[in-house]
Amino acid sequence: MKVDVILVRNVSGLGAESDQVKVAAGYARNYLVPQGYAIPVTQANKRRLEALKQRRVEREARELASMNELGAMLSKLTLDIAVKTNEDNTKMYGSVTSSTIVDELKARYDVTLDKHTVDIEKPIHSLGEHDVTIKLHPEVIVTLKVNVKSSNPVVAEQAK
Repeated sequence: MKVDVILVRNVSGLGAESDQVKVAAGYARNYLVPQGYAIPVTQANKRRLEALKQRRVEREARELASMNELGAMLSKLTLDIAVKTNEDNTKMYGSVTSSTIVDELKARYDVTLDKHTVDIEKPIHSLGEHDVTIKLHPEVIVTLKVNVKSSNPVVAEQAK
């Protein structure tokens, strides 16, 4: 049996705040309502729905503005990542993944991102500069320059 509920918060895989959704009665009764994620559809709650929709619009506008600001900052950056290589810097040990990029952004610039926002098809296995796409928001997609370089100290060639 399905029942209608109004979501009070975003629920992953179900809907966003102020959405009216149909869910299994047990899911609503045992999880959504007790956890404060949803309220049953009644006349009083339908009136409350307008306030929830207004709150959602304001929150989404704030998120978009902050993501635009973050995107502008990230698009100007070049993130340097040092990796281990062999002695003559021709072979890289390991790879640079989306998790590595997120960790470096957190450590250097105090920018907290989810690793799923960093869109790389496959891990980076070569030294040099690479362009990485970051999806901050459905409307804000930026390109971050990632410079992968060796952590080995550069040894000057000695003339004989």
